[in-house]
Amino acid sequence: MWCLPRGLTEPDTVAEFYKGRTITILIGFPAGGSYDTYARLAAAHLRSFIPGQPSIVVQSRPGGSGVGAVTYFSANAPKDGTMLGIFPETIAISQQTEPRVSKWNVRDFTYIGSFANSNGVFVVRKDAQALTIEQMRVTTVHVGCNGRTGASYINPVLLKAYAGLKFDIHCGYPGSNEISIALARGEIDVTAGAWTGWRNRAQLLDGTVRPVIQAGMDRHKELSNVPLMQELISDRKEAEVAEFLSSGSAIGRALIAPRAVPSGRIAALRAAFLAMTADEKFRTEIRRSGLELDPISGAELDRISTRILEAPTEIVQLAIELAK
Repeated sequence: MWCLPRGLTEPDTVAEFYKGRTITILIGFPAGGSYDTYARLAAAHLRSFIPGQPSIVVQSRPGGSGVGAVTYFSANAPKDGTMLGIFPETIAISQQTEPRVSKWNVRDFTYIGSFANSNGVFVVRKDAQALTIEQMRVTTVHVGCNGRTGASYINPVLLKAYAGLKFDIHCGYPGSNEISIALARGEIDVTAGAWTGWRNRAQLLDGTVRPVIQAGMDRHKELSNVPLMQELISDRKEAEVAEFLSSGSAIGRALIAPRAVPSGRIAALRAAFLAMTADEKFRTEIRRSGLELDPISGAELDRISTRILEAPTEIVQLAIELAK
């Protein structure tokens, strides 16, 4: 009997599978932040481009800067394409630097597509005692963060150790909304978060906070005058560590799936993602939300993730020592 080559499926197989089913998009942060907004916009629009047009819902499992959701996804996500995730861009990095906390293997995941990169940004409260990089080297600055595996902790630790900034770091805030409130109350002076989540916040637009440093491989086009973390570090090896810890920024806010999902469904989901992000109705909704849209294909994201996992051992070890 003739059969299709391995890895291919009958044209209607994906549609037959998804018809009448529900896809869950899992996130690890509370409602209101960029993860939640991207997930809900995807839930509203993506189904139209997936064969069989399944229903899509968003599930939030906050905790530990996204750690709880990624751990749950790794252990429990169905391998049939009915659960996707939008997780921190640092999951491949933290797998290497925080293995006791990061109970997953990114090689078991595959990316569907990214909405936009996620250059980080340090924002400082306008009435903080230290407003410039030079002042932060001589005056204690209180920094708020989520948990110890995310960029809101890793980036301040790096600048404290390698750039001489006097950061006093306070973790435990559930999400960006709570950190925003803490800034408004004066509990903290600075926080490090994704630019996509800050660029249209009222606090930034009215001047209550302003960007002072960014994290990424290249300066964001909207932050051309804001220095990158590695530009503040004089030692070349330490600057390489900063680049390694910033390398997830190219992944950004991305949909991910278990690698064991049948290849035909992965291909269909990737095609649906790119079709959705090219659709004018979706692009209009993104503009209204204030978020960025600069899509990256799943295949390219897998290549970026692999490069992170294959970073030089010396650089990874220095990053581990930094996080202790």
